[in-house]
Amino acid sequence: MTKNQKAILAASAAVLSWSTVAAAFKTALTYYSHYEMLTVAALTATVIFAIAITLQKKWSQFTTMKYRDWGALALLGLFSPTLYYLILFSAYEQLPAQVAQPINYCWPIFLVILLALVMHKPVRPRLYIGMALSFAGVAVISLGGEAIEGELSIFGLLLAFTSAVLWAVYWIANEHLKGDLDECVKLFGSFLFGSLYLLIGLAWVPASFASAEGALASVYVGAFEMGIPFLFFSIALKNASNVATVNQMCYIAPFLSLFFISIIVGEKILSSSYIGLSLIIFGVIFNQYLAYPGQRKITA
Repeated sequence: MTKNQKAILAASAAVLSWSTVAAAFKTALTYYSHYEMLTVAALTATVIFAIAITLQKKWSQFTTMKYRDWGALALLGLFSPTLYYLILFSAYEQLPAQVAQPINYCWPIFLVILLALVMHKPVRPRLYIGMALSFAGVAVISLGGEAIEGELSIFGLLLAFTSAVLWAVYWIANEHLKGDLDECVKLFGSFLFGSLYLLIGLAWVPASFASAEGALASVYVGAFEMGIPFLFFSIALKNASNVATVNQMCYIAPFLSLFFISIIVGEKILSSSYIGLSLIIFGVIFNQYLAYPGQRKITA
């Protein structure tokens, strides 16, 4: 097997994994609160990253870490898994999965806006086209979604938008706090801090963890949303002869996800969800690959 074939296989595994998790979110939330689900999922992902570090023999990197590195990991852990997933899972509690999931994929659009506001990077004219397409997709999903079960929760929509903004913030923080840490080590450290934050929060948040079904679904979320696919995607990026191809494969996931939402959750997928998601993804792809060919690409 060539390195590029290995990359495509690893990316395919990551995409297939990510495509199932929206259905897993809704399944877990029928048994657990969003806080209970995230706590179990974050601990699961932490264990997976610890196993990966052990197999790769990278524990020695922790002995050379500086205070700045530990501070960076603590900050990243606050954004993800803690704040980002708390808000994302809250959105899934409030909204149908076919509405919450596509809106979350708008994060590259919010990244462009944040880079302009915070980093003072001007928005180049053609990028407004992609932004308009993606926001039009959100409008189609939001308006069409009312046919699912009556009027959509405005609060749920705000949560979904906020989760997308938080992931864009996390991306910026992650880029600026990279340092020399291995990606797997960084993921383990941030999830370790995130798990600690969530465990401390249990002193104030009521939780029982009594449901075996909820526990299994939450473990699945931790494994196949937060843990395993990131490891596969990292392998894909390291071995790919064309990183853009690997990145583009990620946009298959939300469409496959609608299939799993329909089969597992039982939601009737509306045509507005397909149209809106297509507009969102095309807007993102336009800005990343078509608006200004040769510009730096954002990893999905």
